[in-house]
Amino acid sequence: MQVLHDAPLAPLTTFRLGGPATRLITATTDAEVIEAVREADAAGTPLLVIGGGSNLVIGDKGFDGTALRIATRGVELSGTTLELAAGEVWTDAVARTVEAGLAGIECLSGIPGSAGATPIQNVGAYGQEVSATITEVVAYDRTAGETVTLTNAECAFSYRHSRFKDEPERYVVLRVRFALEDAGGLSTPVKYAETARALGVEAGDRVALATARDTVLKLRAGKGMVLDPEDHDTWSAGSFFTNPILTDTDFAAFRARVRERLGADAEPPAYPAGEGRTKTSAAWLIDKAGFTKGYGAGPARISTKHTLALTNRGGATTEDLLALAREVVAGVREAFGVTLVNEPVTVGVSL
Repeated sequence: MQVLHDAPLAPLTTFRLGGPATRLITATTDAEVIEAVREADAAGTPLLVIGGGSNLVIGDKGFDGTALRIATRGVELSGTTLELAAGEVWTDAVARTVEAGLAGIECLSGIPGSAGATPIQNVGAYGQEVSATITEVVAYDRTAGETVTLTNAECAFSYRHSRFKDEPERYVVLRVRFALEDAGGLSTPVKYAETARALGVEAGDRVALATARDTVLKLRAGKGMVLDPEDHDTWSAGSFFTNPILTDTDFAAFRARVRERLGADAEPPAYPAGEGRTKTSAAWLIDKAGFTKGYGAGPARISTKHTLALTNRGGATTEDLLALAREVVAGVREAFGVTLVNEPVTVGVSL
């Protein structure tokens, strides 16, 4: 276990932003993770858990407490069952399942971050979510003071949400278990329209696993969503806002605002999101509100590749980033009456 004092946190995040932590512990085993958490809790010290740092916005003043970087390793693949240590690099783990001929998470290729973060956010992209394949999550329960195993149902997954987000101070994820599918080297049925178009197939078709992975990586790279130290469009947290889910009444009011602003024939994106609910596109809202690719004059700007990503162009501060985020939220609300919600976790700051 490595312990550093007054340790910079910016290098541990994909935004490359944020001040130092009073203390930074790097844990490489589950036992070390539990020891660090117990020690912080016993002392009443604030605790910040860091995985891949791809979903964190840390304030410029840093974190007055103990930052725990989970760097555990371990991949166990037995038949169609996969178990990942929380510190495993997610996209590397996905690549291993594709090489093994197993389907279920291939469309989640290229997503930055660690395996332990995936159930917290119910990570999803291109028609797949981890909730479809996760069977169990092993976590340290800070309330009970013991290690517990939560079933898929107990994780209470929903769109970009889970029990772990509902109770952020309670659980520290240690291991994640998945049930994958052996479809003879083929992917799960392609669900996402953009992916199907790129593959030249119909929705519901299966393709070779490697083809699905390569196609998703190309789609993500085209939007600046695959980490590249030389590309400032990837100095981000990926999608900064979640896609709004509206009630039927709210969606009707939203559609009226769209037609008032964009013309009588204008139609906003609409996707079923359960009974009486419709999901629309945050990227579309941002663009139509006037925040186009590359928007901004300072060191924090909207990505030149995708309107949903806010980026550090180099030399930005967290306050620069938040000022841009607030401008976008206010502009979308004024234009369409919809309030965007940030996807990354904020530490010591808020929108």
